Parts: sequence; C-alpha cells; structure tokens
Amino acid sequence: MPACGSGYRWSYKGGGGGTGAARRPFGPCGPARNWPSRSAWCCCCSSPTNCGGPTAWPRAPPATRSASWSGSGGTGPRPDRCAARRRPTPGRAAGRAGHRRAHHTAAPPRHRPAAPPRDLAYAVLRIPRIGLTAPVAEGIDRTAVLNRGYVGHYPGTAQPGEPGNTALAGHRNTHGEPFRHLDRLRPGDTVVVDTARVRATYVVRATLPETTPGDTGVLAPVPRSTVHPGHGFTAPGAYLTLTTCTPEYTSTYRLVVWAELRTAQPR
Repeated sequence: MPACGSGYRWSYKGGGGGTGAARRPFGPCGPARNWPSRSAWCCCCSSPTNCGGPTAWPRAPPATRSASWSGSGGTGPRPDRCAARRRPTPGRAAGRAGHRRAHHTAAPPRHRPAAPPRDLAYAVLRIPRIGLTAPVAEGIDRTAVLNRGYVGHYPGTAQPGEPGNTALAGHRNTHGEPFRHLDRLRPGDTVVVDTARVRATYVVRATLPETTPGDTGVLAPVPRSTVHPGHGFTAPGAYLTLTTCTPEYTSTYRLVVWAELRTAQPR
C-alpha cells in the first residue's frame, strides 16, 4: 500500500475536462479537507486496517465514480471499497443491532457481599424450638469467637440468605453453650438468621447425629457427609449447617443439623 502523500491523481472522463474542484483529493469517506495540495491523501488510506485492506484506494467524488485512476502502474475501473464499508450487509446490521439489544437488556451481574471483618459479631441467630438467641461472629477461632459465647461463621462458606452452604459452629457446653440443645431440633423447625442486609429463614431438614471432626463434606456448598455418604444433599441450593461437639462434655465427635432456605427478606 502506498504511503501518505505518494501523489495519486484522478484523471476523470468527462465533467468539463476534469480540472478544478473535480481534482480535489478524497479520503475513505469523503473529501480530504484542509490538505495542502491535491496530491496529499488521507493517511488512513495507507493503512491495511482501514478502507478494506491493502487493495483499497482513495475515493473519487460521488459524481465521478466511473473515472479511471492512474498511479504506480494501475489503470482501469477504480474499486469502491469505502462505499461497501458504509453500506453494511443486512447480516452485519442485524448482528450489530442484536449486540446493542443484548447490551441494553442484559441483567446486571450479581455480586456476593464482602465477608464481614473477622472475630466481630454481625448477625443474630434465632432458634425458637430451643429458645436460642445468640450473636454470630465471622470466624471460628476458639479464643476470639467461640469462647466468648458467639456462634461462629465458617470462613469461606456462604453468607446468610445466599446460595450455597452457610455453616455455623457453637459450643455445646460452657462458654455460653449456645448449641447445648441442638440435638432437640426436628425436621420442620424454623431457624432465623438476621443481618443488616437480610432476614434469612431456614427450615430444618435433617440431622446427622454423629460424625468425625474431619468430615469436611458437611461444610461443602452442597453439604454431604464423606464419612456417612447416606446423609446430606445431592443438588445445589441454599443451605444452613449447624455443628457442635457430641456427646456432651466431650469433643470426640460432631453433631450436624441441616436446614434449607425458605425465604430471604432484604432489609
């Protein structure tokens, strides 16, 4: 492709001898305005990324599109590549229109809330069946959270009311013992978690009476015991997992209660 200012000139057939304004140089989409001379061409015509690629040539005035061109050994009818670019095919136009519609109608992405600061209370857990009202703090550190009487939220699990598995832990005995009577919960009981953002109401579905402390499957997004594979869920959802030590006054095993989200009311 020739560089800018290489001296392409139009010699028009007819039109009063092809002199004067008819010799005015053109860029890819119209007259090249404010050029110092008629042999100075629009710079974008020398780029293979514009005007249809390396075979595109400067465009003649609309009234003289049948003119021949000369320069660098080329003669014959001039290809009108710019006109083809200005008049997109129906398929291209429809594609662009579809893209615009999709851009304007697409739902905004949903962002999960940021995790609360560690070791600070940010929610309240209520279990009417056992008369429990207890603060919930982020984290399960024994000294900073559980020994202070808080129910701890397992870091990395879902926040209350969100899809996935919201997992909470609490002492069964001593240090406020919020989960002292967790074994009394039955399917259909209600568990409520209040935060500044939402009130999440869960319904108890099942209890795993005993499993090992290393049974991390109960904390998975779709909670299911890896020690007792017959206990747990098989499909994604919004779950609540409550864990505590068992039997009482020991820490040998873990008692697990699972609930499923019924409603999440924004505040």
